[in-house]
Amino acid sequence: MNNKAITSRDVDFAKWYTDVVRAAKLCDYSSVKGCTVFEPNGYAIWEKMQSVLDKKFKELGHQNVYMPMLIPENMLKKEGELVEGFAPEVAWVTQGGQKDLEERMAIRPTSETLFSDYYATHVRSYKDLPMLYNQWCSVMRWEKETRPFLRSREFLWQEGHTIHSNAEEAMKETDQMNQVYNWFFNDILAIPAISGRKTEKEKFAGAEYTLTTEALMYNGVALQSATSHYFGQKFAEAYGIKFTNKDNKDEYVYQTSWGCTTRMIGALIMVHSDDFGLVLPPRIAPRQVVIVTIGDDDKVKDLANKFNKELNDKNIISYIDNSDKSPGFKFAEAEVNGIPVRIEVGARDLANNTITIARRDTREKMQVNADIDIVSYVSELLETIQKDMYERAKIRRDKLTFEAHNLEEMENILNTQPGFIHADWCGDVECENKIKEIKGCKSRCITDEELITGKCVCCGREAKHHVIWGIQY
Repeated sequence: MNNKAITSRDVDFAKWYTDVVRAAKLCDYSSVKGCTVFEPNGYAIWEKMQSVLDKKFKELGHQNVYMPMLIPENMLKKEGELVEGFAPEVAWVTQGGQKDLEERMAIRPTSETLFSDYYATHVRSYKDLPMLYNQWCSVMRWEKETRPFLRSREFLWQEGHTIHSNAEEAMKETDQMNQVYNWFFNDILAIPAISGRKTEKEKFAGAEYTLTTEALMYNGVALQSATSHYFGQKFAEAYGIKFTNKDNKDEYVYQTSWGCTTRMIGALIMVHSDDFGLVLPPRIAPRQVVIVTIGDDDKVKDLANKFNKELNDKNIISYIDNSDKSPGFKFAEAEVNGIPVRIEVGARDLANNTITIARRDTREKMQVNADIDIVSYVSELLETIQKDMYERAKIRRDKLTFEAHNLEEMENILNTQPGFIHADWCGDVECENKIKEIKGCKSRCITDEELITGKCVCCGREAKHHVIWGIQY
């Protein structure tokens, strides 16, 4: 395993990213233009993400369902804002077998319409509410430019769709799911994400408002990482989703949707990884510990098997690399694949009653007693790695967080070193568009923080919002 093939991230970040994806065998380009193949290492990370989030969703009362992939054109058009927002990216099916379809079908870019159509025929009374559904699926959006995990024509995600009997409950759901995503990024992915409300210009098509989780990559470029939308009664009115309330009167439901995608794998790579390959936080790593034996000594094998059993018995995901490769190759392979902890067991070390334990995040090696309580030691080490990775990412984010008082300062920041830029805004979309002219800088979210100067960073008029800005993937 030769990690020299990875370009330095400080020399060419885009090339470095692609090199890490390829070296760690996360995904590969396919013959289908704009689509990628998820390789086992990459799909395993997505499975781990699914398992953690799915458990949390179900704890909060959500159930999984599955909707059709195809959406009849008339159904998609019922909610005007949605179809207008997605029209440039929709892929259409016009033929089935040898026959032209009477009505063309959209390959789902998102499933609000399908859920709305279902809910319209399955809700009768307030006693049926709330309905808290989620689906894990793929969607298709005809992107012009693609990049592994970050943007592809077909991608994997989860999309939650819920309906409620009143606005307060639906808004609480919207906020709750935004908090779930923020927890997932900060506590599980060790990514110090921020959250807030999207501007009217940047909110989801058809939403009353959108809450967002935003993360900053190592190079200072922002990544919209997960979103939660409050629809009010817009879709309910368009699709006729009514229920009989407690006063025996017909009323439209209140609706939400929320989702995250495989671009979270891209975030993991761009926040944590280094010039030697992938670096994974222990809480999301599909494999947390690799044990490498050096030599064929029976004592070496016995100790390796003992460690492996003890770790797995305590739900620490460990494995022994029994492949027919040299120890050096195994070390490098574990490193490029981002395995958080490596345990080296060799006859020479055992003669001195020691083993070697290596951290992937710092590449630090430690000689420890072979009689160690391996479960306690590794458990503490994994928690330390998780905490340290978060702290390093937070220090990096804070270093790339700036404050701008006028357009000149904002432009200087973006031309020097992009990052999160805190600045006041008057709320006028014209100012938002003018700021976008600077390297495509967009509002990331409106925060609850106090105004900085009270004057719009663009026009100088009275400001309404404290906004975090940045360029994005």
